[in-house]
Amino acid sequence: MLHFFRDTHALLNRILRLDPAARSRLEVLLLYPGVKALALHRLAHPLHQAGIPLLPRLISEIARFLTGIEIHPGATIGRRLFIDHGMGTVIGETAILGDDCLIYQGVTLGGTSLERKKRHPTLGDHVVVGAGAKVLGDIMIGSHSRIGANSVVIDPVAAHSTVVGIPGRVLAHGVEAGQEVRHEQIDEQHLRQEDYQEEAP
Repeated sequence: MLHFFRDTHALLNRILRLDPAARSRLEVLLLYPGVKALALHRLAHPLHQAGIPLLPRLISEIARFLTGIEIHPGATIGRRLFIDHGMGTVIGETAILGDDCLIYQGVTLGGTSLERKKRHPTLGDHVVVGAGAKVLGDIMIGSHSRIGANSVVIDPVAAHSTVVGIPGRVLAHGVEAGQEVRHEQIDEQHLRQEDYQEEAP
């Protein structure tokens, strides 16, 4: 229980640092849907791991009703996950997320197989997934990478990469730690890539 409260306090501090719209810890705790969805997942996940039927999925259903965020109770989620806005976000059963990930609304971490096996993505630490992006299948997204909004990623992504497009393609390597949240850099890199393609013979 102490571990839960310590992690929640760390998450609130992280949200205050990343979201200029956040005004206080109390506001974030009570009114941010990602915080509530994550708290309910922390309750459902150990029940699922213990093999308890129905109840974990019921908790997940309640979380979706309250927040618009669907996290399967089987998903493994690291510390300080920030789901910003969150409406329409889906995290599948075998998804694994590292520490300090940032996910925006409409993201799907989905599966591409009907078999009962690892079929959802694995995200490393400090991964940012932009609004509406789809990351599909049992693939690895390396730490400190960022996925641009509305991208569809079906192939593994090396650490410290920027990915955009349908299907997702790597625009840049060498994203420095702490820079993965700088979304304006994705736009700049995208524009430079388009200019290069137009100039190429």
